Amino acid sequence: MPKMGESIMEATILSWLKKPGDKIEQDESVLEVATDKVDTEVPSTHGGVLKEILAKQGEVVKVGTAIAIISTEGDEDKPSATPAKETKAAQPKETVKPVTASVVTNGSPTSVVSEFKTASRFYSPLVKNIAKEESIPVVELEAITGSGAEGRVTKKDILSYVHNRKLGQTISVQQKTSSPLVPASINAGDEIIQMDRMRKMIAERMVDSKRTAPHVTSFVEADVTNIVFWRNKMKNEFHKREGDSLTFTPIFIEALILAIKDYPMINIQVDGDRIIKKKDINIGMAVALPSGNLIVPVIKNADQYNITGLAKVVNDLAKRARENKLKPDELTGGTFTISNVGSFGNVMGTPIIVQPQVGIIAVGAIQKKPAVIETPYGDAIAIRHKMFLSHSYDHRVVDGSLGGSMVRRVADYLEKFDISRSV
Repeated sequence: MPKMGESIMEATILSWLKKPGDKIEQDESVLEVATDKVDTEVPSTHGGVLKEILAKQGEVVKVGTAIAIISTEGDEDKPSATPAKETKAAQPKETVKPVTASVVTNGSPTSVVSEFKTASRFYSPLVKNIAKEESIPVVELEAITGSGAEGRVTKKDILSYVHNRKLGQTISVQQKTSSPLVPASINAGDEIIQMDRMRKMIAERMVDSKRTAPHVTSFVEADVTNIVFWRNKMKNEFHKREGDSLTFTPIFIEALILAIKDYPMINIQVDGDRIIKKKDINIGMAVALPSGNLIVPVIKNADQYNITGLAKVVNDLAKRARENKLKPDELTGGTFTISNVGSFGNVMGTPIIVQPQVGIIAVGAIQKKPAVIETPYGDAIAIRHKMFLSHSYDHRVVDGSLGGSMVRRVADYLEKFDISRSV
């Protein structure tokens, strides 16, 4: 199992694309795996014949564990590498036994028996071991607010919780259940659709974000007439030269980057009572998938690209996201996110923050509207292209002054767009 990112410790095998006896070319996809971030195909590091599959579909495998044996040319008579199964036989497989503990549920003690396989988010082996040693059941662990990437519980988080727990400062845990407080009514003819793995993950993260951050949204309307005319003039030339489309998204991202540089305290993350001011500007861009799910690939060091570079990386990430070909590392490290709700014909939205970021901007549909404009000869009414910007921010650390000023600055950069620039 290859390493697929700094925070990826294990992956679930979704399906094998090859079967024993099949010939495999180097870099040819052999299987599809799922991490807590993305589904991705794993290519073969060597060419040869697939001799044996060591990990079955649905099995969770740690990074670095052997999952298959490939016979390469000239090694048929050589002893094969020790498979994962033999390694497991030599070293007893670590098992996670049910843990019984007394927790507070709605104010009253109750005995809870849980296993880690019921957890709704990823926990590192270290966190799991500490939880087992301290008899912390999963239902209680799930209620701990994580300060790590994607809201994960870190060693510091769980040790701090254990310290407070021993002092009697336990949190009130309401058991998580798939059933809502008011059960849904099911009538004859209704269709029941089981959530897929990604939809469950999205649902969990959206609820966690709302639970973690008090959301406030500020709105600004921007006149983007110059941008519309400039793009219409340049898009054919850009496509002819670059073989790629010039959309509005890279232009919006460029304005967002400039505004972040003006207001760097929007490019932060919260770690307990500490504020982490991020050096890099990594822009997440929400992409709707054909399945109806949503994914947010990240443009790392987005401020290092010009408009052409942004256009190409935006198109590449969006295309590979829809084809399920993103790498796990391309979904991590975001410091601010942009979502284009205008692509669905919406004029504005109230987006939910991607934790542990503190802000997200939604751009609405561009519409023609009559507007009053100032001319050297007085005010006049003209048809202009207008667009709403919606900025949701974490009110724990971003007040209305910063949140409102920042989105206004994005609109200012859009309105002052230089129509004489080249691409």
